[in-house]
Amino acid sequence: MSGHPIDLYRGAPAPLAALFRGIDALGRLGGYLGAACLFGLTLLILVEIASRNLLGRDIRIAWEYSSYLMGAGFMFGAAVTLRAGGHIRVSLLLSNVGRTGRRVLEIASAAAGTALTMFLANSLFWFTVRAFERGQTSPASDTALWIPQSLVVAGAIMLALQMAARLLQALLGVALEDPRLQVSALSE
Repeated sequence: MSGHPIDLYRGAPAPLAALFRGIDALGRLGGYLGAACLFGLTLLILVEIASRNLLGRDIRIAWEYSSYLMGAGFMFGAAVTLRAGGHIRVSLLLSNVGRTGRRVLEIASAAAGTALTMFLANSLFWFTVRAFERGQTSPASDTALWIPQSLVVAGAIMLALQMAARLLQALLGVALEDPRLQVSALSE
C-alpha cells in the first residue's frame, strides 16, 4: 500500500462524508466485536472439550452460549465485510455492463439491500423488545433472552447503516468499498 491516504469520500458533501466516516468507524467497531465473539466462542468450545475429556463433565451452557456468540459474531462482522467488498456478488454481471449499467446495478442492489437490512434490524429489534417485556429466559441457563438478542440487533443495525451508506455512496458516485479493509491489503 502506498503512503498516500485514500480519499474514499471524494465527491460527497462534507456532512455526508462525516456521516460516512462515522458509519465506517461503527462498522470497524462491529468487526472487532465480531472477532471478540468468535474468540470467545472458540475459547468456550475448547474449555468445554477439555472439561468433558479431563473431568468427565459438560459445561451446561456451552452450546447455548456458543450459538449466541456465533449469531452476534456473524452480525457484528457483516457491516465491515460489506465495506470491504467481502460479500458474495454477481461479478460476472457487473463486469459485462458499462460504467452506467454498473452504477445502475449498484444503486438497485444497494436500495434492495437497504430495504432488506432495515426490515431485518427492525424485526429483530421488536423481537428483542417483546422478549424483554415478556421476561423470556432460556430454559437451559435461565439467561434473559433479550441480552444475547440485543447483540444480534446491534450488529443488524450496523449492517443496515452500512447498507444505507452504500446506497448514498452509489447515488453520489463515491467509492463503495474500502480497499484498506480487504484481506489482500492486510497481507501486504
